[in-house]
Amino acid sequence: MTHVTDSNYKEILSANAVCMLDFSATWCGPCKKLAPIVEEIAKEYEGKAFVGKVDVDDCPEFTDLVGIRNVPTVVFYKNGELQADRVIGASDKSALTARLNALL
Repeated sequence: MTHVTDSNYKEILSANAVCMLDFSATWCGPCKKLAPIVEEIAKEYEGKAFVGKVDVDDCPEFTDLVGIRNVPTVVFYKNGELQADRVIGASDKSALTARLNALL
């Protein structure tokens, strides 16, 4: 899985039509619960959508730009534009894939 950083997020967003980004932290329990689900989605959607992780502690600029206040938070981009729909807290796979499918 690709890790999105303050130095590569612009390139990633411009290079991919649909992106799902998991904003998380290593110290966050619900983030650890969500991580394997996000990894599974990344494998299933390879070639269709970009799925990546953003460590909020290592990526303060992008985290602030997106307005992340809680972790985990999963956000979606289409054609470089942040979508209003975001998932805050641990979620199930079907809720995340439904949002991804709606953007594809």
